[in-house]
Amino acid sequence: MGSTFSFFSTPQFEVHVVTGNRRGAGTDANVWLTIYDEHGKKSPVVKLNHPWKNDHERDSTSKYPIHPIEGFGKVHKIEFWRDSFGVGHAWFVDRIEVHDLASGKVFYFPIHRWVDANIHYVVHEFDCTLPYEDYCKEQRVAELSRIRKDYQIKVHVPGGPAQSWKLPCDEKFLGDYKWDIIKNKGSLLLATSLINLSSKDKWKSLDDLRTVYRLNLEEPECVKYWTEDRWFGLQRVQGANSVLISLCKEIPSKLGVEDGMLEPFLEGLTLEEAIAAKRVFLVDLEILKDLPCKNARRVFLPSDPQYTWLLAKIFYNNADATYHQSCTHLGFTHLLMEGVVVCTHRNMSPSHPLFKLMAPHFLYLLAINARGLQKLINENGWVDLTMTVGRCGMFDLIKRGFKQWRMNVHGIIPNDFKAREVDDPNVLPNYPYRDDAVAIYKAINNYVTNVVQFYYDSSEKVINDEELQCWRDELVLSRDEGGVGLMGVPGENGKFTTVDQVIDVVSVIISICSIGHASANFQQYAEYGFPPNYPGIVCGEIPRDKKPRTLKDVLKTLPNKEITLDIMVITKLLSARGTKSLGDFEVKYLYHPACFKAAEEFCAELKIISAKIKARNQTMDFPYPWLDPEIVPNSISI
Repeated sequence: MGSTFSFFSTPQFEVHVVTGNRRGAGTDANVWLTIYDEHGKKSPVVKLNHPWKNDHERDSTSKYPIHPIEGFGKVHKIEFWRDSFGVGHAWFVDRIEVHDLASGKVFYFPIHRWVDANIHYVVHEFDCTLPYEDYCKEQRVAELSRIRKDYQIKVHVPGGPAQSWKLPCDEKFLGDYKWDIIKNKGSLLLATSLINLSSKDKWKSLDDLRTVYRLNLEEPECVKYWTEDRWFGLQRVQGANSVLISLCKEIPSKLGVEDGMLEPFLEGLTLEEAIAAKRVFLVDLEILKDLPCKNARRVFLPSDPQYTWLLAKIFYNNADATYHQSCTHLGFTHLLMEGVVVCTHRNMSPSHPLFKLMAPHFLYLLAINARGLQKLINENGWVDLTMTVGRCGMFDLIKRGFKQWRMNVHGIIPNDFKAREVDDPNVLPNYPYRDDAVAIYKAINNYVTNVVQFYYDSSEKVINDEELQCWRDELVLSRDEGGVGLMGVPGENGKFTTVDQVIDVVSVIISICSIGHASANFQQYAEYGFPPNYPGIVCGEIPRDKKPRTLKDVLKTLPNKEITLDIMVITKLLSARGTKSLGDFEVKYLYHPACFKAAEEFCAELKIISAKIKARNQTMDFPYPWLDPEIVPNSISI
């Protein structure tokens, strides 16, 4: 089957075969390839093998010459296949490159697939086509059918989110990445094991608590100012849960606040004047009502006795942290996107432009979710020990949150701020989460627009894309019927009808996997690492009167030393970033020059945003670095 050529002639082309970095990606099989020009002329079949060399090993590149072919034009497509020789004949190919040695031009053929034995794969340059433009329709349909067997949607918690029925092999952590997580956890556990503590003891003082900050557990900055009212307010605009604050247009009757109670804190304004001047904001955690946890109904004020007011803030932050971990973090990033990832694999070919556009942002998401559910959110696991609501209350809250979440409101970041009427910097000047999130969202939207408009230059192409429409169908299909159950997905009459609708949906997905998760995740240790600052769990009773309390009463709210250290270790681990920065993709999927240009412009825009954030933070008393694009990863991988 192999061609014969003289090694004394100068090669015309050189083929680079890049084997992927998946577990078991390398092959011992025999591999053959031929290339075609735009007129259908093909080269002789070349056996991709070097004598006495182990070709096609995992994460390696093998190179092969192709000698002169008379009258051969511009490279247009390739055809390759393998047999089942050898014990390890499975093969995952990242890409194949054909280098024209005369002109220096490189022709890219992204594969990103497991290559089955005895199947001839025909791949065009860039391998990025809409379904009705694909020259190999049958190959595409058959491949998608095979993929659906591994990617199936299942609701594991009754009434809960759509998830993967199991972890597909292709979604597992690479060995090095998984080992880094284990190694980091081990070093943190070693650090805490060296602290001579009787684990069941309670903390005797705040100084006693601060003795744990040594070795790998640095003292969070909030230790310096956690009791300050200014910081308590700033947590609503730059804390881990900065997604709830809204403009107050009237005091809710359920709040039980009278004008005279607030006026001492309104800088000379009456309450009516302050509301009219758009100076009053609120956070409504009504969604927590009747959860299996403690609730308080009294109104507490900064004028209350010092430790009484401090306790009120601690218990409020516990409620806020409950929403943060349940909805803002786990529910609206990890679990919401898990259903989207599975749905995308089920309905879009790996050759689809939108699959390639979104794929870098799905890296390790299913793997980290599977690991988190097994190690942290399992029965009697970390959440049950360190969160007031426990795992049952957490999933109850997630279900409530999913009933409220709308893609066209909460997913499109500028729309979310507008809905809460905090989009205007003149109304709420100091809101760094908003400023940074909107800036990055616009950069993402620009990038997505450039790529999507290149492939969809008319609404007709959107309407006639059967994979795209099937994807939308399953995204909005109720979870009871086997879908993802998303609400507020743009479209008309149950279909995507415009290019802008597609741009919005893809922009939302990428922004949740990057902005949404980064803002909720990476400051966990900064917030939770000193438990009184932002406690996931509190002990004792909520104050129901305004009698004076003492520091001793504050200490009683803290968990014992063992649980405290567990909170510190896990939040420290979860705050570590393990993958590359947004725009610096671990795997490159899009090779067309138009897409390459779009990615370059995206990275340039992110670099400008990063510089502005760094400059701003230098002048802030309380810097907000968490959405610096250098910190924001591409995907939910921790």
